[in-house]
Amino acid sequence: QESMHAYAANVYTSVVEELVKGKQRKFIAVEQEFFRLWWDAVATDTYKQQVHQLLQEGQLEFVIGGQVMHDEAVTLIDDQILQLTEGHGFLYETFGIRPQFSWHVDPFGASATTPTLFALAGFNAHLISRIDYDLKADMQKNKKLQFVWQGSPSLSEGQEIFTHVMDQYSYCTPSHIPFSNRSGFYWNGIAAFPDPPKDGVYPNMSLPVTDTNIHLYAQTMVANIKERAAWFRTSDVLWPWGCDKQFFNASVQYSNMDLLLDYINKHSDEFGVTVQYATVGDYFQAVYSRNLTWEIRDSQDFLPYSTEPFQAWTGFYTSRSTLKGIARKASSLLYAGESFFTQYVRKHPASSICKCGALKQLQSLRWAVSEVQHHDGITGTESPKVKDMYMNNLMYGMFNVKKLMASIIFDMNNAKKNGEVYSSVYVKDSGIPDVDHYVVVYNPLAWNITTFVAVSVSHLAMSVYDELGHPVPAQVQISAESHSTYDLYILVAISGLSYRKYNVKPLNGKQSAFIGRSVKYKRKDITRADQQSRQLLPVVNNCYQVLFDQNTNLMHSITERETNQTVQLTQEFLEYRVNGDVMKGPISDNYLFAPNASAVPVSKAVGLEVVSGNLMTEIRQYFYSNVTSQDYIYAVYTRMYTVPEGYDGKLLCHRIEQQYSVGPLELNREAVLRTSTNLNTRQLLYTDSNGYQIQKRPFKAYVNNTVARNYYPMVQTAYIEDDTTRLMLLAERAHGVSSQGNGQVEVMLHRRLWNNLQWDLNYSLTLNDSSVVRPVIWLILGTKAVTNILYRTSGLALEHRPVVMFGALSGDKPKPPRRLQQNSAHGSPVTVPPNLHLQTLSIPGWRYSSNHAEQVHSIRMGKQKQGDADFSRVLLRIRHLYEVGEDPVLSQPVMVNLKSLLKGLGSVMVVEERSLTGTWDVNTLKRWKWKTAQYPSKGLSNSTETSENCIVTVHPKEIRTFFVYFQGQ
Repeated sequence: QESMHAYAANVYTSVVEELVKGKQRKFIAVEQEFFRLWWDAVATDTYKQQVHQLLQEGQLEFVIGGQVMHDEAVTLIDDQILQLTEGHGFLYETFGIRPQFSWHVDPFGASATTPTLFALAGFNAHLISRIDYDLKADMQKNKKLQFVWQGSPSLSEGQEIFTHVMDQYSYCTPSHIPFSNRSGFYWNGIAAFPDPPKDGVYPNMSLPVTDTNIHLYAQTMVANIKERAAWFRTSDVLWPWGCDKQFFNASVQYSNMDLLLDYINKHSDEFGVTVQYATVGDYFQAVYSRNLTWEIRDSQDFLPYSTEPFQAWTGFYTSRSTLKGIARKASSLLYAGESFFTQYVRKHPASSICKCGALKQLQSLRWAVSEVQHHDGITGTESPKVKDMYMNNLMYGMFNVKKLMASIIFDMNNAKKNGEVYSSVYVKDSGIPDVDHYVVVYNPLAWNITTFVAVSVSHLAMSVYDELGHPVPAQVQISAESHSTYDLYILVAISGLSYRKYNVKPLNGKQSAFIGRSVKYKRKDITRADQQSRQLLPVVNNCYQVLFDQNTNLMHSITERETNQTVQLTQEFLEYRVNGDVMKGPISDNYLFAPNASAVPVSKAVGLEVVSGNLMTEIRQYFYSNVTSQDYIYAVYTRMYTVPEGYDGKLLCHRIEQQYSVGPLELNREAVLRTSTNLNTRQLLYTDSNGYQIQKRPFKAYVNNTVARNYYPMVQTAYIEDDTTRLMLLAERAHGVSSQGNGQVEVMLHRRLWNNLQWDLNYSLTLNDSSVVRPVIWLILGTKAVTNILYRTSGLALEHRPVVMFGALSGDKPKPPRRLQQNSAHGSPVTVPPNLHLQTLSIPGWRYSSNHAEQVHSIRMGKQKQGDADFSRVLLRIRHLYEVGEDPVLSQPVMVNLKSLLKGLGSVMVVEERSLTGTWDVNTLKRWKWKTAQYPSKGLSNSTETSENCIVTVHPKEIRTFFVYFQGQ
């Protein structure tokens, strides 16, 4: 909002005015969040008319077209797709246009998932800028800044995309002019916050172009153009004009630019250069028409990213861990809310809930989750007050969606209005009143799930029943975090996209929940541990035996019981101490990680408590700085589950669930959990790329900053392995991760920093984060074959844990619900095989026609009126989770009959296959095919086979997008 007021609204207003004045002028715009704020709140009808005209004539071009320019390192693929889809839906509905080029100039490093997504969205070319300084210099010298990128090994040439890496000058005009000590080329100066200056005089306005200096200006510009021309293969040079917060006074910019461009073109014989205004599409069209043969780049990404020898941008993988956690929790709640609402609308057309209001509630969370994907959002690289804005918007959207889900359950159960359903999602501190109450649990995944949900209660003696009055396995124990409440763990088995109700009663003599009994062990001084007489304490379930060393209270080893493989495994917390004074050396900040030396262990003493019951054992370890300290900054709660007969416990049994409590840290400390094993990993680490694919990360030695440059982002998954055994880590938020030694993997969990770098201080970019963070990581240990089968489903089970809602029961007896199905689940189970993921099931509400000619016609005729949202179109995405050749069974293509998949929602009438963001019919989407040595013929590529009669074959790694229409709509 401040940016809109200080400059952003003026960018659009003045650029539109100036483009209208000169047909030769061009402009590109990316982020729809800013544009939509201007369009909805500032733009007059005249401006709106002009925008339509400028788009038609190619003077204004939207590139990327998402809500924001998303970060590439710490975002999840689902959220990248969401924010892209949000922006594209608006652009197509409003203007009938579909962006075809990217301008990903500012994210800190480039992921290999992005080129694949942009190809699936119909883009013809991709553009990035921030890659390692030394790599860029090398590519520049050898004219290798342009290539055809096959970001996905399985989709390879089908979804490859031509990629342009900007040269060393990146995306800003070089401002140095040799003939003046003022800057050049930025005639409107620099935006002033919080208010634009009354007199229109901005700081740092460049020297205007005059008759006396125009020749010098032209010489400077031409010299820079020629320097850059030497780095590229064609004689077309992309010269970006602008930078951050520019063009808020477009009139002074364009009038000076016009003079300069005209002058150069009039003297082109002398300069050897002609210049023209262009959009990024114009540039790529010029390069494409040269018809050259390009090199192919495989699925290797450009992470991490360093700008100088001591500037590794690997700190932001962990910065503001709380924001990263809330952003993912919000994304997961949105996913659940979308499918819940879609089922409700399909099955209860005459419902009492206002559909338009419900859609607004969902939209508030779509917007908040889209917005936080910004490269200065979820990255943690914003000032505290901007972080608060992201948090507030996320919390508000989550509140709306919880309210919506609760009111849907309320409506479907014909509850009396006084039996208020109130909702709380995953939060344990929302305890339950002491009366009878019920817990409603929704499984948002399209698989049958067996798991535990945890609920806070005030009594130890509890019993849990299903709707038929049968007892449900549960365990209750004193809470680790608070000694006045108890945690009740309920074993739930729920079909895909269904919910169940459980009745929780204070004990009345009948069958009770199991009680977890606590044993506290003496605090141990780990510096003086006796290595000779080792006493080991076993904790066992059907899949693992975990041993704890009673001399140190630390983990000692894990045995995978099926193969009897034992891995020595110990975990400790360490801290990197970092410098905060720029006079003394490199600093760490929100972006950068610059450790002084190796990490140091934080605790000299460890306390241990084991809470064991029939269903679960929880091992609580508390790490103290010394034997006598009162308080701990670090704790680990490790949970292992035992699943009773009659339940499918494969996933549940195979995970060792850990929750950490870290903080408040001391200043200029970066906290890591290091897991050391006796696996001979050769220091090779594997990490996921945006939850979509896996990247191999061999340890690299550098002259400087080796520790920080071997940190990588872990969005969902990281693992180490030897020839037979693999240790996997699955996360519910992003972290930095590294292997600093053979058999080791360390995860950065938290950072607290302050420094005196002037730039950081100007933007109040300190990371003086005194919070306590409580991230969760699941460990899976086993053979490669077994972990391959488990980790994708487990990762999604962690990402999309069931949504838990509470309600008090009104009246004496709960009325039996209207439809009891087998296992008394509500909903119509939607189930896909374990190698597929139902990635999206939602009602977007867009009013555009899926026939392109019709859509364009109705916009030209001005018929695009603000009508009601369209509730008849259902958006469906299905993703294949495996790579080609990754698993003998799960890597096979899968045939899906969409009619039978969705029969519980109604009778499917029409299915249209669409591009990733929904704006193209795949049959009409013809992307540019760039010539490569592998495929010498150039032409247009058409990628997917289309679905006959609603039967689709989904191949490895494909993401297929459909519009589905049901009968009676």
